[in-house]
Amino acid sequence: MIDVNFLVRNKTLGKPKKSYRDLKATYLNRIRWAVSLFYFSTGLCFATWASRIPAIKTALHLSNGQLGTILFALPVGQLTMMYFSGKLVTRFGSHRILMFSVLLYAYSLTNLGLATNAWQLGLGLYILGIFANLSNIAVNTQGVYTESLFKRNIMSTFHGVWSLAGFSGAMLGIGMSIVKISTYSHFLMVAALVVLFVAFNFNYLIKAKKSMPQLKEKGFRKRDVSLILLGIIGFCSMASEGIMFDWSGVYFKDIVKAPISLVGLGYTSFMIMMASGRFFGDGLINRFGRKRVMQISGVLISLGFFTAVLFPYIIPSTIAFMVIGLGVSTIVPTLYSIAGKHPTIPTGEALTAVSSISFLGFLMGPPVIGYIAELFGLRYSFGFIGIFGFAIALMVSKIKAVE
Repeated sequence: MIDVNFLVRNKTLGKPKKSYRDLKATYLNRIRWAVSLFYFSTGLCFATWASRIPAIKTALHLSNGQLGTILFALPVGQLTMMYFSGKLVTRFGSHRILMFSVLLYAYSLTNLGLATNAWQLGLGLYILGIFANLSNIAVNTQGVYTESLFKRNIMSTFHGVWSLAGFSGAMLGIGMSIVKISTYSHFLMVAALVVLFVAFNFNYLIKAKKSMPQLKEKGFRKRDVSLILLGIIGFCSMASEGIMFDWSGVYFKDIVKAPISLVGLGYTSFMIMMASGRFFGDGLINRFGRKRVMQISGVLISLGFFTAVLFPYIIPSTIAFMVIGLGVSTIVPTLYSIAGKHPTIPTGEALTAVSSISFLGFLMGPPVIGYIAELFGLRYSFGFIGIFGFAIALMVSKIKAVE
């Protein structure tokens, strides 16, 4: 599993320089830092692309409709890879797949800066989606392995690092735009940074494979009910998250009637609380248990949506979006942690099963909101999604694996 013979290198005249406990803690923390930087790299690549979408839209003279169609290529690439990611991670090891996929993720990012027309951008996004999904499964497999070494919940912190990378990438993108750095040069600099992260941290990834009994089912292996329920919980959570990404600004503009300068306040408040919740979520889980924290999280999601619907004003809606961010912050990391420890299914494949169902929520949630809003109004559509939080709290109480 992990080479612990590093202790031999820390002896002087037959006596260790540090106690075994100190050396072990130092080594484990280095592993945690390495895995965290891989999470940061994947988040940075995604946020870097997102930060330059307006510039690329202008450069390629794309209409809103054309851009919307092209953007769909990225999730299509992710869906294409979902079936294969878990199998590749299981066969070749998450440490190898993670290094390979993150490097190609960064390389694919740079290609987007070279696109000169719509079809090239669409193809580039499709390829980016493939390596984004492969990186996601591999890095979360490493996260599960690392968490098992610490014997306490740390998965939310890893996802908090991903969110922090999202903020960093967005701020860097704004800075690059202000000083008029070209999109390709921007992407190339980020890719170079990712290469450095990989080079200095690859040797600290966990080189482990789980030995699992051979299952007779061919194709997509038979999943037990618990994984399906975990995926449905993830669907509800990621649908709520996706709606915040795509519709929070529209809600503040059309329903809250916020000034133009404050239209982004809802999204910003949501993101801040989601990132913050991930950093202190592990402590809450270790203290109160996964089941209680996830039930409370589901209630918070519903409370936030219903508050925004009943009190569509700047201050109440801002607070409501903060509550939603806090609610969704720990759910997906906790689901990955539970699924990754499945006793009979390899970690990568269990994560693929749960993330596949969950990701459908991220894809389907925003369009469904649009259809409901078209028929009944945006406030009613937000009220409909608010039900998902209570559904999460109810389903969590039915799954023994969450105990």
